[in-house]
Amino acid sequence: MSFRHYLYRPPAVSAAEAVRLVEDGALVIDVRRQFEWNRVHIPGAVHAPLEELLDRCLEFPDDRLLITFCTGGIRSAGAANLLVENGFDAVNMSGGLVHWRTAGGPLIAR
Repeated sequence: MSFRHYLYRPPAVSAAEAVRLVEDGALVIDVRRQFEWNRVHIPGAVHAPLEELLDRCLEFPDDRLLITFCTGGIRSAGAANLLVENGFDAVNMSGGLVHWRTAGGPLIAR
């Protein structure tokens, strides 16, 4: 992924809105590293580390909203831009894991 993916502000949703969208069928794409995923992650999320995202695009459904997610929302902003550029309906979840917890979103801890 190139630096230019971080230059644009992608479409974004709040964590509270993301919780509702997931309940309605949106898919969370967790772009954090493996050790972060192993600690805690969102149930039903697809783990696709940012470094692998472009190579994994064919695995993602093209008929659902994709919500990119990371710890604080910076990596996932670039990821959302990359997915939009590749034809997906994707948004970034602002605030990442911190805001997801605050919004009462479910988590799986290991």
